[in-house]
Amino acid sequence: MQSQEEVKATFKLILIGDGESGKTTFVKRHLTGEFNVQHNATLGVEVNHLLFHTNRGVFRFDVWDTAGHEMFDGLRDGYFIRSQCAIIMFDTAKANTYNNVNRWHRDLVGVCGDIPIVICGNKVDIMPKKSWKTWINFDHKSTLYHIEMSAKTNYNVEKPFVYLLKKLVGDPSLKLVQSPAIQPPKVVFTDEMSRQVERLLDEATSYTLPPTYDFDL
Repeated sequence: MQSQEEVKATFKLILIGDGESGKTTFVKRHLTGEFNVQHNATLGVEVNHLLFHTNRGVFRFDVWDTAGHEMFDGLRDGYFIRSQCAIIMFDTAKANTYNNVNRWHRDLVGVCGDIPIVICGNKVDIMPKKSWKTWINFDHKSTLYHIEMSAKTNYNVEKPFVYLLKKLVGDPSLKLVQSPAIQPPKVVFTDEMSRQVERLLDEATSYTLPPTYDFDL
């Protein structure tokens, strides 16, 4: 149920990464506490609202879960606009999804600039750590905060949000005081939300992107 406690602040979070890296399942885990083995690729974007109870009060993330498929590339910049933080997710069982993290990061900062970002390696439960560690080396390839997690086993699924809240609120001592409230499985994408997306897309059309560079993650 939704908490009646006053929400201190609401932040727009953009969740990006290649298709089938586990983004939608990750969000559903927070919404319902369940892991669904069936997968339906997100169509364009889905917006969900997640509440987190902390020692600094209740905060809400409006999570924009974007499709990772190239067919939606033309829409993506519109979804990026006004994002205050981001999670870039990849599948530790698929090396190509990690190789694309650089592109996702480049596109994101081209629109959003310097916002708090977490890189999440999902599905660490699928294979032994030593197997995927042969082609992933966070310590040497990334100056961004990174987390190894599993939406299936619930391993480290709250850490990305806690890190982002610490950055956004400016309090390194911030911590969760209870588990996130279980909410209905899906927030209805209302007509007003649709109009908001249309406004953002119109804004994105007239937005001039700065030159792109290859970031050495």
